[in-house]
Amino acid sequence: MRLATWNVNSIRARVGRIVAFAERESIDVLAMQEIKCKPEQFPYAEFEAAGYHVEAHGLNQWNGVAIASREPIEDVEYSFPGMPGFLKDHDGPDAPLEARAIGATVGGVRVWSLYVPNGRSLHDPHYTYKLHWLKALEEYTRQTLTARPDLPLALVGDYNIAPTDADNGDPQVVEGVTTHVSPAEREAFAALESAGVSDVVRPLVPEGYTYWDYKALKFPRNQGLRIDFILGSRALADAVTGAAIHRDERKGDAPSDHVPVVVDLDFPNEAEDDDFPMIFG
Repeated sequence: MRLATWNVNSIRARVGRIVAFAERESIDVLAMQEIKCKPEQFPYAEFEAAGYHVEAHGLNQWNGVAIASREPIEDVEYSFPGMPGFLKDHDGPDAPLEARAIGATVGGVRVWSLYVPNGRSLHDPHYTYKLHWLKALEEYTRQTLTARPDLPLALVGDYNIAPTDADNGDPQVVEGVTTHVSPAEREAFAALESAGVSDVVRPLVPEGYTYWDYKALKFPRNQGLRIDFILGSRALADAVTGAAIHRDERKGDAPSDHVPVVVDLDFPNEAEDDDFPMIFG
């Protein structure tokens, strides 16, 4: 299975190049973030013509997540248990949920396409919301993998966090001044990993950014951030045979400000085990 994640920054504006990438790179499962449309507005026809099933979750022209797959998409969820909502100037646990998570099972892998809140600024309520959101994701992950330690679980998407200094090449993103690099955000990312997942791309691709702001020639100057990740459980990590960050997708006409991150997965085939004789001692 070839699994990819991509913050597409408007699926309707870029559907041609997104489908072309999926076909060219033989992507089996593509998790998308920031689709910026309601499900009824999603360009399903283009994906279906290329052989993909699609499940989309969007509430308006902001946020939104989706999963496209060559295999059937099963057990779809539109938020993970405990996921908090947000509404400016709204206090309490009943804030409306945003379209930031969609989970589904494909080929035995539980995939979540996640668009972590940006945070906006260190003193904005959205920053507190971001930390609460990540804490809820940590708790969900821990509970899930405690109950099913052998589950191939993939938490993929735009995390809006650069976990290490090496992941920040943008001189305008500064600890103590901006979001994405604050100690609390990095601690939340580390806590999520402690719940039983790890960055399955970094061991194979230790360097490279996944996002460059459109402004101030950030891409030509390579002043980017590594904020898009594929975090996987042990069962998923053990199946990884390859990984890539497709930097060239930031080039060309009307690119997203993010690029795809891809992993190849090779799970043992139970049918193959039957080809070997059983030996009794």
